[in-house]
Amino acid sequence: MVKEDLVIKIGRRIRSLRQKKGWTQTYMAVHLGLDRSYLSDVERGKRELCLRNIEVIAIGFDLTPSQLLRGL
Repeated sequence: MVKEDLVIKIGRRIRSLRQKKGWTQTYMAVHLGLDRSYLSDVERGKRELCLRNIEVIAIGFDLTPSQLLRGL
């Protein structure tokens, strides 16, 4: 059995959280101070997140980094 890649799982989690908030990628990028194309790549599993950006994204969703990553 092949496990799903962690980068893809994180991207899906972030996309799901963004959609639950009703945010567009553009709104999220402005809200978090990150580039929209970077966030798009993260959501699609094309870019890996550094620890600092995990923290920025978690705080943007009113979560701790451990809450953002829990269960992955």
